[in-house]
Amino acid sequence: MPKLAMHWWILMGLIAGVAYGYVSASYGESKHVLDYIAPIGRLFLNLLKMIAVPLVLFSLVAGVASLNDTSKLGRIGGKSIFLYLITTAIAITIGLVAVNLFGPGKGLSQATRDSLQKSTAADTTARLESADVSIIDQLVNIVPTNPFGALADAQMLQVVFFALMLGIALTKLSRRVEGTTHIVKVFQLLSDAIIEMVQMIMKIAPYGVFAMMAGVVADMGKEPGQLGDLLSSLGGYMATVVIALVAHYLLVYTVMLKLFTKLSWKQFAKAMVPAQLLAFSSSSSAATLPVTIRSVESLGVDEEVSSFVLPLGATINMDGTGLYQGVAAVFIANALGMDLSIGQQLTIVLTAALASIGTAAVPGVGIVMLVIVLKAVDVPEAGIGLILAVDRPLDMCRTVLNVTGDATVAAVVASTEGMIHPGERSQSGDS
Repeated sequence: MPKLAMHWWILMGLIAGVAYGYVSASYGESKHVLDYIAPIGRLFLNLLKMIAVPLVLFSLVAGVASLNDTSKLGRIGGKSIFLYLITTAIAITIGLVAVNLFGPGKGLSQATRDSLQKSTAADTTARLESADVSIIDQLVNIVPTNPFGALADAQMLQVVFFALMLGIALTKLSRRVEGTTHIVKVFQLLSDAIIEMVQMIMKIAPYGVFAMMAGVVADMGKEPGQLGDLLSSLGGYMATVVIALVAHYLLVYTVMLKLFTKLSWKQFAKAMVPAQLLAFSSSSSAATLPVTIRSVESLGVDEEVSSFVLPLGATINMDGTGLYQGVAAVFIANALGMDLSIGQQLTIVLTAALASIGTAAVPGVGIVMLVIVLKAVDVPEAGIGLILAVDRPLDMCRTVLNVTGDATVAAVVASTEGMIHPGERSQSGDS
């Protein structure tokens, strides 16, 4: 009997949780679910929150500090990082435009919204008390006065800023002090250890989803209309994410190829099919990297560019992940009846762009990074329970965009450096 993939187990956990919560509520056993089942969901959520801060710190420091091996490619590195950050910011903006245009979650009935708000009441109350902060104050507060305090209090923007500064400092220090590479290796090992913890935690995801959904449905009581209302909004959320992903793919990448390269969109799309299929099935930019390199080199991109720009992209370029986080944050806020201001949505763009740099290129980590975005705009992290069950199929879609973005930037950088020869394979392409 074939072993089921994790997303199927999570889907079954969702269905079982909805059924268990509904049946329990129908027979007047909601208290049993809320007292003994729902805490398991909160435990799973706490596990995700536990690893968010160290994951950002270790992976971001290691990723930035590793750039010390690219001194000969300083100009290429600068172009790559600039394009990665710009395209990620554009992707998040497209996601926010789409979610504000379609408004998934806003159509929930007041009864359903009241139930959702009640299920996250404690967390919501604590966060709304500190929500009245201007965007200027938020920008100023990015710089921590005490980085250890920022780590302890899970001030994510401050942690990201400190990690970037530390990574840059280690890069500069490595040029004149021997042994710095050992420190970088320590951060890399710690990052790998946290990623391994992610894999361990995701193994209990079906149980966590079951418990969270059972708690949410049981808390809604005996009104079946509320459940259909919630599932309808969830479908709207998924459609919004997919539409925004396709829009970014067709508009942004096509324009970049048209303006900066001699490659046709059809030629590029055909070469990228193998990498995109693997990205879709594996949900991992890292696992797809060898195929991505081969696909890009088949377009004539020089090996010197592909071997640097693409691994860098797999580390810091997460257009699809950032876009998804923006849509998810607004959807959760809509579902809970919270209106996000323009300032808060600008914070989402900044936070998601920076957080995506520290997102490991493996399945499941994007949901952890969503915790960072939700914290930054004072939306209850417990709302993640609303979208976790459909995260895996969306993860597969957004990984395709991540990989395509890596390849697009590689082609643009190679073209601007005169290191691409359309119609010819790079020298290593046949090896």
